[in-house]
Amino acid sequence: MTTLSIKGNREKTLGMVYAAMFAALMMIGANVTTIAPFLVVAGVPITLQTFFAVLAGILLGRRIGALSMTLYMALGLVGAPVFARFEGGAHSLLLPTFGFIVSFILVAYAAGWIAERWKSVPGFIVAALVGTVINYVVGTNWLYVALTNWVEAPEGFSYKMAWAMLVPPMPKDFVLAIFAGIFGFNLKKRMMKGL
Repeated sequence: MTTLSIKGNREKTLGMVYAAMFAALMMIGANVTTIAPFLVVAGVPITLQTFFAVLAGILLGRRIGALSMTLYMALGLVGAPVFARFEGGAHSLLLPTFGFIVSFILVAYAAGWIAERWKSVPGFIVAALVGTVINYVVGTNWLYVALTNWVEAPEGFSYKMAWAMLVPPMPKDFVLAIFAGIFGFNLKKRMMKGL
């Protein structure tokens, strides 16, 4: 066995470990309000999922980051209670908020893609902010389609109302995105030194 193949196997193994670790962090981030109930603001649970999806992308790269989010989604769809409020199962596909879960794969991929090309603190912050925007755009559009097609929407529900429903967690997610960019850049430097 050559040194090159040993290094390749080590990187693959590390990638799989990191993917599993971020899937586990997503499970915790989805249900952080059970540990800290004060993180429910105006009835909206303040989760850390977008933060962890962004970190997965900028720390692990677009491929492994997206793989970790796909693993998280797959675990939930097969019935593990890993989604918010300890939901899980194939019926989750019909939940109005499932679009956010789908978006985490795109968030990690896009954030990772940008961070791989722009290796600086501003680059990582931009990667995190772009990922957060993707999360809101995909999630909100899924929410709107779900509430107007297969889930009963409130009286007079509109596209504007779908966006208004997401105003309470927005400031937190954008502040956390900036933090994720700075924290992620510094942690990535340390990770690279350890390899």
